[in-house]
Amino acid sequence: MNVRQGRSASGRAARGSGALVVGVLLAAGVLTGCGGGSGATATASSSANPDLGTVTVDADGVQEVTLQTQDDYVFTPNAFTVAPGKVRLTVTNVAKQLTHNFRFTPDTGPEPITAEIPLLAPGDSQTIEFTVSAPGDHPFECSFHTQLGQTGTMTVSG
Repeated sequence: MNVRQGRSASGRAARGSGALVVGVLLAAGVLTGCGGGSGATATASSSANPDLGTVTVDADGVQEVTLQTQDDYVFTPNAFTVAPGKVRLTVTNVAKQLTHNFRFTPDTGPEPITAEIPLLAPGDSQTIEFTVSAPGDHPFECSFHTQLGQTGTMTVSG
């Protein structure tokens, strides 16, 4: 009887291990979603650009800033400051696997900013323009990956 109970317990353990493996594989698939292939890893971008996040002003007075995103669910940098006025924001996706987007988090800043980049595939770069006038923090995000912390803040100085 003890032998039979031992076999039954070990059979349950084997089935339980199989369910665990399936669960781990499903979780990995969820984390690589939104355009990611299998085996996505969280790595820092190899293309370090010291000008990222630096706000410059062109001849027409438009403030220009560039952000980058990659396979590690962050914006680089995740914070920058502009003065009230017109802003030209470029986001470059240097990811090898992940697709991202960029938007100002709805209903969170001192004024609505509706300009957004709905889809940014690996290797893509897109630019949006908008005008800000209300001082304060304007949160932004990749709405595909907010639960993984892919957020940031644009501050409009007073």
